[in-house]
Amino acid sequence: MTAMMRPSSSEPPIRRYLEHPRGGPTVLRIVLGTQLRKLRIQKGITREQAGEAIRGSHAKISRLELGRVGCKERDIADLLTLYGVHDADERGQYLELARQAGMPGWWQQYGDVLEQWFDTLIGLEEAASLIRTYEVQFVPGLLQTEDYARAVTRLGYRHASQREIERRVELRMKRQQLLKASDAPRLWAVVDEAALRRPLGGREVMRGQLEHLLRITELPNVTVQVAPFDIGGLAAAGGPITILRFQEPDLPDVVYLEQLTSALYLEKLDDVDNYMSVMDRLSAEAEQPKDTAEFLRRLLAEA
Repeated sequence: MTAMMRPSSSEPPIRRYLEHPRGGPTVLRIVLGTQLRKLRIQKGITREQAGEAIRGSHAKISRLELGRVGCKERDIADLLTLYGVHDADERGQYLELARQAGMPGWWQQYGDVLEQWFDTLIGLEEAASLIRTYEVQFVPGLLQTEDYARAVTRLGYRHASQREIERRVELRMKRQQLLKASDAPRLWAVVDEAALRRPLGGREVMRGQLEHLLRITELPNVTVQVAPFDIGGLAAAGGPITILRFQEPDLPDVVYLEQLTSALYLEKLDDVDNYMSVMDRLSAEAEQPKDTAEFLRRLLAEA
C-alpha cells in the first residue's frame, strides 16, 4: 500500500489543535511534547538543562517530549521562558494546550480495568486517520462481537471476576464506536485464517463473529483481508502488528506491538518503515479484499 500523504497547513500548529481538537488528551500530549522538543532543539538546549529548569531530570523531559506524561502548567511556563517564548498570545496557546492535554479521556472511566499501556492505544485510535492491523490468533479487537470479546477476555484474564470481565468487554465495545463516527478512521485489517477457524467461545459464538465480519466489511472505511493457510512466509511477521497514521504532520506514524502484559510503541522512522514493509507484504500476499465476503461465507457454511 502506498504511503498516504499528509496535508500541509499554514496554521500555527498549536492554534490548529486548539481550534480543531481530535483524539483527546493522549494526542494533545504528543503534540505538546513535539512542539516543546522543537523549541528546545532550536535553542540548542540539552535535556539535562531543560530538566534543571523545571526541577526535574533529563528523563522527565524525555517522557514529556514523547507525550508519555502530562506536565504542570508551571513547568510548561518555565520551559517556554527557557526556550525564549515570551509572546503572551503564544505562551497562552501552549498553556491552554497543556490544560487540555491534562483532561481525562472518556476511557478513563474504565480506569479500574485499564492498563496504562493500553490507555495510550485508545487515545491514538481516537486520533488516527488510518489503522492498519495484522492479527494471527484473534479477530481484531475493533471488529469483535460482544460474545467473542467476552471469550477472548476470559482467556486472557482467567482469574478476573465476572464484573471485571464485563467491564473489559464494555470498554472494547465502546472503542468500536469510532468506526461509525462522522470522522471515522479507515481500518485495514489482515486476519490469519487460523483466527477465523478457531471456534473461540464455541460454535455459535464463532458463527456470530463471522456474520458480524460480513456486515461490518460493508462499511466504506473498513477493509478486511484473509491470510489463508496456503500462503507460506506469513509466519515470519511474528505476532500481531498495528500501525497508526495521523493526518496531522506533527504526529509521526506509530507501531503498536501488544505483548502478554505490556506493549511496545515504536516511533523511530527506521522501525516504522520496517513494519510498514511487513504490512505491505502481508496485504499483497493475502486474499484480495473483494474475496473476503465469499471466504467468510464458505467458513459459515462449514461451521
